[in-house]
Amino acid sequence: MDVIDLFKKLLSFPSITPDDAGSLEFIKEYLKDFKALWINREDTKNLFLFKKFGSGVHLCFAGHIDVVPPGDGWRSDPFKPIEKGGKIYARGAQDMKSGVAAFLQACKEAKDFNGTLSILLTSDEEGSAKYGTVEVLKHLKEVDFLPDFAIVAEPTCKDVFGDTIKIGRRGSINGVIKVFGKQGHAAYPQKAINPIDKIAKVLPNIAGVKLDEGDKYFAPSQFVITDIRAGMEVTNVTPGVLKMMFNVRNSTKTTKDDIKNFIEKNFAGLDYELTLQVSAEPFLTNKDSRVVKVLRNSIESVSGETANYSTDGGTSDARFFAKYGVDVVEFGVKNDTIHAPNECTTKEEVKKLKEIFSNVIEAF
Repeated sequence: MDVIDLFKKLLSFPSITPDDAGSLEFIKEYLKDFKALWINREDTKNLFLFKKFGSGVHLCFAGHIDVVPPGDGWRSDPFKPIEKGGKIYARGAQDMKSGVAAFLQACKEAKDFNGTLSILLTSDEEGSAKYGTVEVLKHLKEVDFLPDFAIVAEPTCKDVFGDTIKIGRRGSINGVIKVFGKQGHAAYPQKAINPIDKIAKVLPNIAGVKLDEGDKYFAPSQFVITDIRAGMEVTNVTPGVLKMMFNVRNSTKTTKDDIKNFIEKNFAGLDYELTLQVSAEPFLTNKDSRVVKVLRNSIESVSGETANYSTDGGTSDARFFAKYGVDVVEFGVKNDTIHAPNECTTKEEVKKLKEIFSNVIEAF
């Protein structure tokens, strides 16, 4: 079985979060030379495979086997991969069974390595991510087996294959603000306290405002309002409470406390309640790290592209590696159809991705 055969096989598993649909058991059998460790939590299956070649560094390839639901608008069965015009169509083609197939095949074919090769796979990345990679790394920490370096094969490329490596990710902080007033009759506004009137004066100072200037690798942290609602959907009653939701994809320059202070400054004098929740911490891997350099050189050797460094996009499981001090980087195929109907990637990209990972293993 070559990397394309393996890729198609993985795509045939309807592994919608958190169901791995039997794919992890198949992978375990496919890499029989690797020792297998199951770290299952709640409804999530996690598989950790490893092979010790020598006493050198521990390099881990990581990813998720779960996919988002197909949704509507498909021109073919989303779990029966089809080839057309050099592309392979199926749910998970880009995000991220292409990456999984590439590093599985590269690790299977590895004949020698000065250290330990491992593979971390979860079925809970597209969901809450509470019982997946984070639990595996917690266990590896407990048994003193954390990797030194990690490559997460998420789709990273923008315009052409090989153009982007992610060496970090922004954090994500969610917030809810409740502004309290006094409900009343619309005909007697002087007898009520309308929280909509109160928030209207604040909005110009907070909506879309950049909380920092960003830097070479991070875009500025921005205050993004995602929902505002109040009232009972009638025209003759002013509301007593207004609820506003927001999100900040923060760089390393903006913290939870910074956002709290920003709210306190702009909502001074109002009767309000604030709830903040950090769903992801920002991180940045040094561009001079061994894993970044080796990967970038391998990309250029295979694709001819000099990859740019990026931290954009949403969150990924790379953040959990960073939390444990592991130098982590992300690289995979183009990401122009992820989560969309008729998701696809090219055979050529998958083949080149596998070659790049093989080169990385050899270079290490």
